[in-house]
Amino acid sequence: MKIILKEDVKNLGQKDEVVTVKNGYGRNYLIPTGKAALATESALKVLAENLKQANFKQEKIKNLAIENASKLEGLTLEIPTKAGSNGKIFGSITTIQIAQALKEKGFEIDRRKIVSDDIKFLGQYKATLNLHREVSVTISLNVVQE
Repeated sequence: MKIILKEDVKNLGQKDEVVTVKNGYGRNYLIPTGKAALATESALKVLAENLKQANFKQEKIKNLAIENASKLEGLTLEIPTKAGSNGKIFGSITTIQIAQALKEKGFEIDRRKIVSDDIKFLGQYKATLNLHREVSVTISLNVVQE
């Protein structure tokens, strides 16, 4: 029996994959629980069209991420913060503060896409912005005393 998976099934396949299973497994478990649909001719055509549209949308998102990455390349952010006389910051610089500094420069980047080391002292640091699965860019951070 050929079926189209509607979600990832362990030891069977990924979402939108066409797989062959035994009749009982498909009819008694996968189809009734909504994990799969019967792979009819019309269902396969719908799947092909959906995959085509999804690929087009993903390509558009990727191109936008590449465009943003080229603009962000070589960017240095200056982040002012309160610090003691020995250069130790009161608290630490978080991804929220980095996202806020990027927003002030005109870039709307989600804080969950920013990866940086623990910043607890004044100085120069690097942060990685994961704009897409395949696109990431590294920016410089200059943490200065307020």
